[in-house]
Amino acid sequence: MGIEQLDVLIVGGGLSGIGAGVHLKQHCPGHSFAILEGRAAIGGTWDLFRYPGIRSDSDMYTLGYAFKPWTRAKAIADGPAILSYIEETAREHDLERHVRLQHRVVRSSWSGANARWLVDVEVGPERTLRQISARFLYLCTGYYRYEQGHAPAFPGAADFQGRIVHPQHWPQDLDHRGQRMVVIGSGATAVTLVPSLAEQAAQVTMLQRSPTYVLARPGSDRLANWMNETLPLKLAYGITRWKNVLMQMLFYKLSRQRPEMMKRYILKGVARALGPRKDLLRHFEPSYKPWDQRVCLVPDADLFKALRSGKAEVVTDHIERFTATGIQLKSGAHLEADVIVTATGLDLLAFGGMDIVVDGKVVKPRRTFSYKGMMLSGVPNLAYAFGYTNASWTLKADLTSELVCKVLNHMQKTGQPVATPVAPADLKPEALLDFTSGYVLRSLNRFPNQGNRLPWKMHQNYLLDVLAFKGHNVDDGTLVFSQPVAAGTDQAGLKRAA
Repeated sequence: MGIEQLDVLIVGGGLSGIGAGVHLKQHCPGHSFAILEGRAAIGGTWDLFRYPGIRSDSDMYTLGYAFKPWTRAKAIADGPAILSYIEETAREHDLERHVRLQHRVVRSSWSGANARWLVDVEVGPERTLRQISARFLYLCTGYYRYEQGHAPAFPGAADFQGRIVHPQHWPQDLDHRGQRMVVIGSGATAVTLVPSLAEQAAQVTMLQRSPTYVLARPGSDRLANWMNETLPLKLAYGITRWKNVLMQMLFYKLSRQRPEMMKRYILKGVARALGPRKDLLRHFEPSYKPWDQRVCLVPDADLFKALRSGKAEVVTDHIERFTATGIQLKSGAHLEADVIVTATGLDLLAFGGMDIVVDGKVVKPRRTFSYKGMMLSGVPNLAYAFGYTNASWTLKADLTSELVCKVLNHMQKTGQPVATPVAPADLKPEALLDFTSGYVLRSLNRFPNQGNRLPWKMHQNYLLDVLAFKGHNVDDGTLVFSQPVAAGTDQAGLKRAA
């Protein structure tokens, strides 16, 4: 059997990949494509994570697709509801026949002479090697490692006689009823787990090295639900989507420009949610400014309700070591535990961990620049979906897919099968992610740089990106369209990636 030839290969069958498939069908109907998913089911994050209480920390009116209104009552949705939404989207748009499950991409090699990618894929549990050829590669793999989360080596972990669990691989046989549980962490996963575990556990303690900003919001959007009942569905969805986008943008802008004011605002909300447990307020007062790290969202103040009830506690301290019966802290205190949950963060991974090779030379992402947050300098016919850090992932993924379709259609219309972003020689590198979170700082060297000016510098602003992407002429002189060239050939100022 010969090598399969496709126009577009989408890598990743999660929220971004399924959305990309819909955009291709709608805007590039003549292009053949497949969606490769390394796992045994679509859904990505929302199929992988199965820990108690799993939910989004973004509202579904912005995390949902622009083309598919969110119709359920809860704006802050749980994992199963989001997975159902993704699966429903795939069915409605007849994408299931395009999806190849248990197809893990390990290497993609570009031939300048052929103007095609040759993609090495491991298929099935046996990981049988197969090759697929594609004109264009669209990576929708997210940005963290699915196989494992960040797991620090804790001294004495082998001495602990209970069970140690990482949320990314929650054991389905774990019965936490009546258990004493310590959740290590203070991020989105920890603040989600604690109130959910507290419903049945004997006691839950959230152990953090330092506080995180936590914002309580209603789990349902009453205005959105009212509009869904009284207005045409798409109109109601569009209004709510833009309302929430603008509110997010305002919150982020004020956090950057008036950090002390926003800190007071957030802490006032925490104090109100804690009620009689204001003695715990110090555990929610970070030393950094709002949005230097991601702000955690808790629906209906569920974390604070668990703390008020006494079934959950929060401790700010450093771990000295694990013991047979729990965790010894550097302050001298000891936390008794039957189960320790290490909600210690993600391990970031660029482009699904695949090798990217251009005309025989391995591309090192750190030596490239990100063009519009969606392509790599010097790398032809490759795009990737990378969402916002300060807003919902899908907002940017939707815009990226639309622009990818514009690029594909321009290539077809002009008969120029190669599109390569070319960075100017004087472009100055900046970090792709402007965040001080540990999981970001640990992994920045795995990702491309952004530049110090447009179109190499990312807005992190949906409104500005809508204006830039919607009216964008793809033939802008920075994204260079050309004919196939031999490796190393300089054609019209275009050189292969160095």
